This record gives sequence, structure tokens and C-alpha cells, in this order.
Amino acid sequence: QVQLVESGGGLVQAGDSLRLSCAASGRTFSNYVMGWFRQAPGKEREFVAAIRWSALIRYYADSVKGRFTVSRDNARNTVFLQMNSLKPEDTAVYYCAAGNFGSSWYSRQDKYDYWGQGTQVTVSS
Repeated sequence: QVQLVESGGGLVQAGDSLRLSCAASGRTFSNYVMGWFRQAPGKEREFVAAIRWSALIRYYADSVKGRFTVSRDNARNTVFLQMNSLKPEDTAVYYCAAGNFGSSWYSRQDKYDYWGQGTQVTVSS
């Protein structure tokens, strides 16, 4: 049974940093893309960042470029999202997702097969 478990969310002030973790289990993810998405209150879920597990290919939404960094630890089967210079507009539930696709459809939610339960990030001004 595939499981993605996010952790690391919380309440911070604008300008602070947080690191989210996504622990993956239940199968081999060596050919998978691991993505981070977020959903703010009253808004649709949107793409944040993605990393291809087997290669250091990273892809970011324009809104987080230069502030967020996605990385992975193969030995721990864990993906991270380092979030710096947080803004109130970054407030959302953050989801980890895994998909097995070979093209550059990183922002396409329908390409991801597995999703975590989400972790809340709240940034106060």
C-alpha cells in the first residue's frame, strides 16, 4: 500500500522559513516524479514544485522560484520542500504527490497517482 505522509507545517511569520517533508512508502519510487501542490482557502489546488526521483530535475511555479527548494533523500525515501521568505499568500494546505510519467507534465495534477493527506502552512503578516 502506497503512503505519502507530509509533515513540517505550522504557523510562522512573514519572512520566516519552514521545511516540509514527505515520507514515501509502499513501492519503489525510482522512476517517479514527486510533486508539491497547495490549496489556499477558497481557491483551487495549484502546483508548487516537483523533482524527478531518479535525476536532479527540478521544476517550480513562478510564484515560488527563488524562495522554495525541492530536494530528495533516496536513502530515506523522503522528499523535502524548503520554503524561505514566506509570505502570507503562501498560506495553504500543502500536499505531496507521486506520479510515474516521463514527460514534463509536472504541473498536471491528473498525472499524479498518489497523494498525501496534506499539512497546513499558515503565514501571518
